[in-house]
Amino acid sequence: MNADHADSHAFPLALAAEGERLRIAAIRTGKGLGRRLRDLGLPLGCEIEVMHRQASGAMVVSQDNARVALGAGMVHKIMVTFADGTGRPAVEG
Repeated sequence: MNADHADSHAFPLALAAEGERLRIAAIRTGKGLGRRLRDLGLPLGCEIEVMHRQASGAMVVSQDNARVALGAGMVHKIMVTFADGTGRPAVEG
């Protein structure tokens, strides 16, 4: 699958449901958030799983054995695709 095809199915992490396995496709902001995510072990292209969604919009995601809490503002700026490569739409839980 080429990058253009993958990006056409990207959606904000905020729309993902608990348990979904996703791949970080893009970050819609300046370099600061991208650098922070890399420092947290979440670079572009890495696979994550949504572990918990809070009513506030914040999320806890896991990458390998690490869990990372992400604020509500951050999850709206992180664009993801499904890790299995399908273009199925996100379903709000």
